[in-house]
Amino acid sequence: MNSIECAYEAVTEVNRSKFIAHLVPISEYAGLQAKLKEKHPKANHVVYAVRYLNTYDQVVENSSDDGEPKGCAGVPALNVLRGEELINCAVLIVRYFGGIKLGTGGMARAYALAVKNVIKEAQIVPYEKESVYQFSTRYAEVDRTLYMLKELGIMHYDREFGMQDVAWSVTASQEKIACLKEKFISK
Repeated sequence: MNSIECAYEAVTEVNRSKFIAHLVPISEYAGLQAKLKEKHPKANHVVYAVRYLNTYDQVVENSSDDGEPKGCAGVPALNVLRGEELINCAVLIVRYFGGIKLGTGGMARAYALAVKNVIKEAQIVPYEKESVYQFSTRYAEVDRTLYMLKELGIMHYDREFGMQDVAWSVTASQEKIACLKEKFISK
């Protein structure tokens, strides 16, 4: 399985219709369709397809045709995400009608092409299941801990400064957490 770490955008034109595809991590998906509709008030449709893992490691999929003929927009977009084995991401396609009817087959091919084009722009990374690791350090070890996190490429962390120590909550792949634990043991 693969994923993405940031948002990407690509424009595809088919028979004068313009398709603006947005590929985003699942964390940026909530409310994005409404924002795109507000940003593009003259657009005819904002179609989406979503794939993510739930807490039980099951793949959850959803799509919407947003007024396009049933199965001609969201499902082809979702099928491209499936084919590329992308997970924990969403694709939203803003369509401006160009005056030429595409037909159901042409429309399905156009939406699929728009998703393929935005995936070409994206930097695809292998999916790694992330876990949360909690630990505490003394105040004197904060800089060293930050250095270790940066060295391991762990960017998602929270810390809480208490009276006696600093409580850390780190979200990273199990492999990176194992390396972090090993570094703490060897200090």
